[in-house]
Amino acid sequence: MKVSVQSFCVLALFMAGLAFATCTAVSAAPLTGMALVQHLREGGYVLLMRHAHAPAEPPEKGMAAPDNRNIERQLDEAGRKSARAMGAAIRTLHIRVGAVLSSPAYRALETIRYAALGPAKTHAELGDGGQSMMASAVSGQADWLRKMVGERPKPDANTIIVTHMPNIQAAFKQDAAGLGDGEALVFQPDGSGGANLVARVKIEDWPSLAGSR
Repeated sequence: MKVSVQSFCVLALFMAGLAFATCTAVSAAPLTGMALVQHLREGGYVLLMRHAHAPAEPPEKGMAAPDNRNIERQLDEAGRKSARAMGAAIRTLHIRVGAVLSSPAYRALETIRYAALGPAKTHAELGDGGQSMMASAVSGQADWLRKMVGERPKPDANTIIVTHMPNIQAAFKQDAAGLGDGEALVFQPDGSGGANLVARVKIEDWPSLAGSR
């Protein structure tokens, strides 16, 4: 079959474009399993995490934890157990945690404490304004959260931010769809103030990652 030079050039360009598209799709694939763990060991990522499971209503006064002085919502046994398991897995995997940012809400600080992630710095912008988890985050909070996620962590470490679903959803609406209790969005800051989502990790998946190392 005779092929003209023009047709050959068009075909070559098409094949080159197809190859580029294929490579782009592969490079954009989310990190999973031990590939994700290896990247986290190298540091430079921001884990934006929803606090572990807490009942929708605050406990009765007599059932509140001794240090829950304002009788806020607090983690239940499932939340405490999953936070402990997550923290243990991160240490087993030798994933270094640098800065830890938290909502001032009791359940967020409880998540960090049970996971033993290290000292946390609280920020009002990560809070829920004293409202339930269905409250809407204001735009200022969303802008602030996007800025924090875009900041590069210290070398060889990862930043962990623990907050609430409305804040995460307001800042990263599409990425946060269906985010569960304790689930983390893993971002890689791009050095220009933005960040790329590279993984989502459910809180119950951390022990599985540690078991497959």
